[in-house]
Amino acid sequence: MADIRPFGCIRPVKEAAPKVAALPYDVYSRQEAKKEVEKNPMSFLAVDRAETQFSEDVDLHDPKVYAKAKEILEQWQQEGILLQDEDECYYVYELTMNGRSQTGIVACASVDDYENQVIKKHENTREDKEQDRICHVDVTDAHTGPIFLAYRSDGELNQIVKEVCSQEPLYDFTAEDGVRHRVWKAADSWEKKDANDRSGVGNKRSVGAESDWTGQIRKRFEQMKEIYIADGHHRAASAVKVGLKRRQEHPDFCGQEPFNFFLSVLFPDDQLMILPYNRVVKDLNGKTKEEFLKEVEQRFDVKEWMETDNGMGKAETGTPASRYHMGMYLGGTWYNLWVKLEYQIKDPVKGLDVSLLQDNLLAPILGIGDPRTDERIRFVGGIRGNQELERLVDKGEGAVAFAMYPTSIQELFAVADAGLLMPPKSTWFEPKLRSGLFIHKLS
Repeated sequence: MADIRPFGCIRPVKEAAPKVAALPYDVYSRQEAKKEVEKNPMSFLAVDRAETQFSEDVDLHDPKVYAKAKEILEQWQQEGILLQDEDECYYVYELTMNGRSQTGIVACASVDDYENQVIKKHENTREDKEQDRICHVDVTDAHTGPIFLAYRSDGELNQIVKEVCSQEPLYDFTAEDGVRHRVWKAADSWEKKDANDRSGVGNKRSVGAESDWTGQIRKRFEQMKEIYIADGHHRAASAVKVGLKRRQEHPDFCGQEPFNFFLSVLFPDDQLMILPYNRVVKDLNGKTKEEFLKEVEQRFDVKEWMETDNGMGKAETGTPASRYHMGMYLGGTWYNLWVKLEYQIKDPVKGLDVSLLQDNLLAPILGIGDPRTDERIRFVGGIRGNQELERLVDKGEGAVAFAMYPTSIQELFAVADAGLLMPPKSTWFEPKLRSGLFIHKLS
């Protein structure tokens, strides 16, 4: 049973939302974050990356950085940039990118569900990255960036979301990257406009069992045995550790305090899009191009790319058509790599394309033993396209690049259900949730 709760949200006033909303803190380098805040001082990066308020000689993890984040957050509330909703409710958050939309429910998930593996993980976390967000959450006393969760699509929840979206949105704006963001409040007292009413007045509908969105949403989640972390493992782990820390500090806690829950957006699995996470390797491990190709051919069927090879019509050159198919860019030429039948494995983790590439090529041929730590490999999000792979290799920043077929959400669920972990950089989710639109206070 998943305990997914409504909450009293701190959020931007309508006119400020487009400027406040920011991409997640971890997609920027320090220099990039500083440039963003200089360009737009109201960007939520000023809170999420408060080192942007200091010169570069100030350490990222200096206590005064976290204190500054708290100061800005409180200042924006005092100035009326952020407001506090008095009632506890759910919100609906829709992101539209390149004509396709995904719509999630904004809520608070349970620390206990995370600890008891009702909320399932598929990725390891690094302690240093955790510690930064632990300090940020603890000092600001707030979750400022939502965790991206997924669940198996539920017809009744889909209908409730559809009803909520029949209202006027709280926010409706398109960000600089072209992604449209719309937010609705799932308050139980609501107005619905008749589809045939063009006056704009709408028909008032009384509150009753059929409009008890809060109760219905909570009940539907209570029927679910598992929820999955899609993206944001470090944010989730950090939020949970702060919650556990607060429990130690308050041994008389009852379990209902806000610190027992963390900010999330939950999406049905059938709306999610996962892009590939591609690989670029710096050198051929001392081999010539001919020697390298000869070794690759032992476990892969290799041939030069032809436009008709992938069967995908206008798909970008080098883009794989299915599982067990990869694109390889080497010496100015794209190649098809098909994993030979005898090396295709029906295993939740070892059978993933990223694992098959690692175990049959990157490790044995190119000597990439641990992709988490080896500096000879870099990972390129699929949002940047295969042209980025070509650019890196052509500029000499890599010797060979691999375009991957994206891991599916079903594969992600299978790994998590088996209690296993995916290899690093297996999934790239788009579009990214914005930070600053929803803030959850811990006390």
